[in-house]
Amino acid sequence: MTERFPSLVAETLAAAGWSPGRRDDARAREWALRIAADAAPDGRQHVVTPAAIEAYAEFGGLRVRPQGEGEQIAPSAFDLDPFRVRHSVATLAELAEVTGAPLAPLGEEGDGTGILAVDEQGRVFVLDHTGDWFLGASVDEAITALVLGRQPERVRGDGTW
Repeated sequence: MTERFPSLVAETLAAAGWSPGRRDDARAREWALRIAADAAPDGRQHVVTPAAIEAYAEFGGLRVRPQGEGEQIAPSAFDLDPFRVRHSVATLAELAEVTGAPLAPLGEEGDGTGILAVDEQGRVFVLDHTGDWFLGASVDEAITALVLGRQPERVRGDGTW
């Protein structure tokens, strides 16, 4: 379907409603404003990165359900909807301190077991009960890793992986 993604990834994305050229800039702007305005009880707010806005425009609202065996681990289902993880302001702020880059929410992984986030450089992370993980240097790499079941790298205490 596209040279951008491996065929299985492109097929899985297509089954979720994605196609090359899919884009909703109005939704992306609205989501960015709503997410940035949503304050935690302590007054902190999400940072919305340009990479997050791009992801909202192209992939926003997709519910991706990979099938089959993964290359290294089981493929992960994920929802690209930042409102599913709007409660994560403090959690994302803590990881941002470790990595040195602000993080914006992207959605959830594993039907609520992980928080997907993207930093200002476009790098994607998943935070779950087992730790913080680096999924890829871009949203495309992260989607590919989740769909194909590639093992993410653990983020260490010094912010490296």
